[in-house]
Amino acid sequence: MKYLSLLLCMFLGANAQAKTNWSDFSLTYLKGSDYELGDEDRRVFTFEHVAGTSWGDSFLFVDRLESDNGDNETYAEWQPRYKLTDLDNSIVTGLYLAGMVEMDSVSPNAGPGFSFTNYLAGFGSDIKIPGFDFFQANVYHRNNEIGDNNYQTTLVWGLPLGPLYFDGFIDYASSNDELSTSFNMTSQLKYDLAPHIGLTSKLYLGVEYVYWNNKFGVQGVDERNVNLLVKYHF
Repeated sequence: MKYLSLLLCMFLGANAQAKTNWSDFSLTYLKGSDYELGDEDRRVFTFEHVAGTSWGDSFLFVDRLESDNGDNETYAEWQPRYKLTDLDNSIVTGLYLAGMVEMDSVSPNAGPGFSFTNYLAGFGSDIKIPGFDFFQANVYHRNNEIGDNNYQTTLVWGLPLGPLYFDGFIDYASSNDELSTSFNMTSQLKYDLAPHIGLTSKLYLGVEYVYWNNKFGVQGVDERNVNLLVKYHF
C-alpha cells in the first residue's frame, strides 16, 4: 500500500502545476509463434502513450494478447518518473524518483483465470550515450501481490541506425523464495514506411525479438520469440 501512496503522491503533486512538453501515441500489432507458458501462437495489440512533462516523464502501455487456443490476456504498465535534478557536463543527465504499476488479467479457454497488480518504486536516470536518442536506467523494489517481494533493474533505449530504428528494454528481476532470477531483453528493429506512402505520422514495419531467460521467474522456461511488427504513431 505504501508504494501505491508514493505513486499517487508523485502523480498528484506533479500534476498540480504540470505542463506537457511533448507526447506520442502509438498502436502496434504483433504476431508470433514461439511464445512460452501457454499457447505458442499469439497476436498482440498494444496501445502506448509516452510524454515528457515539466515534472518528469511518463510511459503507459496496454497489451491485449489473443491466442489461437482461445486464451486471452490483458497486461498493462504505467511508469511515471519524477525528476529530482538535472546534471550538467555529466554522462548522467538527470535523476528521478521512479515508479511502476504492473497489472495483468489472464482468461484461459479452459480452467480458472487469475490476475495480479504489482507496485514498484525506486530511482531512475537518463544517460547520455553518443548516437542514442535516449538511454534510461531504473532500479526498483518490487512489491508483488503474489509471492515474496524482489528487485528489478530496467534499461530502456532508442537508437537510429540509418533508415532503421532499434529500440527496446532489458528487465532483470532478482529471485525470491518462489521464483528464479529472470532476464528479459525485448527489442524492435523497424523501418518507417510513412515517407514512401505519403503519411505524415510514422508507420513502422519490422520485427520484435524477445530473449527471455526464466520467463516470469519460472526456472528453465526460456523464450526466443520473433514477432512480425506493424506500428503506427499518431
